[in-house]
Amino acid sequence: MTILLYVRRKAWPVRSVTVENRHERVPGRKPDQAADGSQLDAETIRQHIRIHGDLTVEQADRVAKIARRCLVYRTLKSSPEIVDDLEVVRG
Repeated sequence: MTILLYVRRKAWPVRSVTVENRHERVPGRKPDQAADGSQLDAETIRQHIRIHGDLTVEQADRVAKIARRCLVYRTLKSSPEIVDDLEVVRG
């Protein structure tokens, strides 16, 4: 969404933007250790951005920078604490 809004505002020749994310977990590959001494799993999110349009190299570089400023990207990069709350309402 951030990328699409940006390229539209700049009136760049972009037909569509697709972002695909894939989560990977590699057991025991993180350099940190758990409290019990075991190795922690490494977590990786791979992001692939596909832009259909005729952008210059400079414009493509700018899009890559804008993608890293997206709120979702920055939130994931900051390793936020996740607090769960579950409510069941019956009837």
